[in-house]
Amino acid sequence: MSKWLHSGRRRDVCTLLYEADELRAQRLKNRLTNHYDERIDPQSFHAMIAALEEAGHVESHTEGIADVYRLTEAGEQALLDHYEWFTDRIESGTEGEED
Repeated sequence: MSKWLHSGRRRDVCTLLYEADELRAQRLKNRLTNHYDERIDPQSFHAMIAALEEAGHVESHTEGIADVYRLTEAGEQALLDHYEWFTDRIESGTEGEED
């Protein structure tokens, strides 16, 4: 698994972007906050987004005064690869390391 997916929040951000195609920053943060049922520090949120952009998994553009985020093709593929890996583990009940 690539390093960017080591963070559950990063995976969840990518999942929300995959579901919505693209989201304004505040809406994305609100959805993440609602999922965790706790406040997410704005600096932490922006650092997480910056790390995803730097890794090439998320891209942004501006609409008016709002930043809008979407998954890149690489980000979508990494998310789908992780989903496949995760689903295989759940369905097979595999424990331990892969061969």
